[in-house]
Amino acid sequence: MASHYDLEEQEQIDRLKAFWAAWGNVITWALVAALAAFAAYNGWQYWERRQALQATALLDELEQAARGADVERVRRVWSDLQAQAPRTVQAQQGALWAARALADAGAVQDAKAAAQFAAERGRDPTLAALARLRLAALELDAGQADAALRWLQFEWPSALRPWAADRRGDVQQVRGELDAARAAYQEAWRGLADDSGYRAIVEAKLNALGVDPTQPEAKP
Repeated sequence: MASHYDLEEQEQIDRLKAFWAAWGNVITWALVAALAAFAAYNGWQYWERRQALQATALLDELEQAARGADVERVRRVWSDLQAQAPRTVQAQQGALWAARALADAGAVQDAKAAAQFAAERGRDPTLAALARLRLAALELDAGQADAALRWLQFEWPSALRPWAADRRGDVQQVRGELDAARAAYQEAWRGLADDSGYRAIVEAKLNALGVDPTQPEAKP
């Protein structure tokens, strides 16, 4: 005759069977989905690490080419970096190196395209801000003051606000807006550190516009 414990165990087994009949498929598919997600996450991490390593190698090559003014090599490596790792921070950095080298070589349109890549498609907001400064300078050098000013109509990281103000002053001076240029240069001068060599350049720009920023009465 079955004992009390035998009956209790049988009831537990029956309840487990009933539970599994009702929820077995759901549990199985949930486990499959969890394992698939884990595998996908590991695969994504591996892919990102591999892409970052490739991008770093290309960035190093691009930087060397830019420093050596090897424009054809800059073009080739920059093209490879865009094709192989366009979503990486290294691609954004590479875009700035390419923009500088191409601008120095007189390839202004290509330089603009590289800088615009860094400004609009990059992940790092500081690098994007640097790219906008580069674009404003390129447009101003090309005589496109209005286009240059549009690249300066953004919220700037605090470290770059003086540089943006200085660039805005350059644009406004070209546009003949001298009062606005003085105010922008004064903002830049106040924002730059006392020991910054560029502060003397901004001060010279203000002196040329009849302002001595070192005097207490100097007003924006």
